[in-house]
Amino acid sequence: MTSNADTLRRASLEVLRAEAQDELGSVVTERLHGGEDPWAFMDELPTIDELVVLLLRADLFDAEGGRRPGTDYARDRRMLGEIADAYPGLRGTIDGMLARLDRLRWSS
Repeated sequence: MTSNADTLRRASLEVLRAEAQDELGSVVTERLHGGEDPWAFMDELPTIDELVVLLLRADLFDAEGGRRPGTDYARDRRMLGEIADAYPGLRGTIDGMLARLDRLRWSS
């Protein structure tokens, strides 16, 4: 059985950032093709590093048997801490996300 640390160390931060950039580009393109005004939605989108954190967090949920995220702040803090430990380059982003954990869309 793999640990959460093993799950997180599958790719370099540079690769994860490139994947997140591609994903955000796809989201922007889709919304533009849908006729949305970029000035209306660009502030809603996560940064590249925030998206990397969210994707890693999703991997951790999968590694824990696919349990859905809930209102468990302790679990969110633990997972974000594990991500920060595995990817120190994301620590500043994670600190910012933790500071506004109760206001983030993905937290219930």
